[in-house]
Amino acid sequence: MEVISWNDFARVELRVGKVLTAQVFAEARKPAYVLQVDFGPEIGIRKSSAQITDLYRPEDLVGKLVVAVVNFPKKQIGPLMSECLVTGFHNEKGEVALCVPDQPVPLGTKLL
Repeated sequence: MEVISWNDFARVELRVGKVLTAQVFAEARKPAYVLQVDFGPEIGIRKSSAQITDLYRPEDLVGKLVVAVVNFPKKQIGPLMSECLVTGFHNEKGEVALCVPDQPVPLGTKLL
């Protein structure tokens, strides 16, 4: 494991957002959803492609709080320009479980 400095970690903008919409990303090579995530007034609404179809249905994602990196460069994924990276962990089957706060927090709050 590579050791990083506190300053390295502090540069990553991990923020809390709320999923506004979740739709099947039909053009994706691997099964994915297109999420619109609201990070509050400072950051606004960002789109993301998320390969989380094994454990989540689109209707279950709407209103869910998620943790995402908001300061990566935008990335073209097929016809979608992804504007943030929603975070998660692979379980023993390789399915992605979202990284989520376990209590309500204001949108846009930075992970400390």
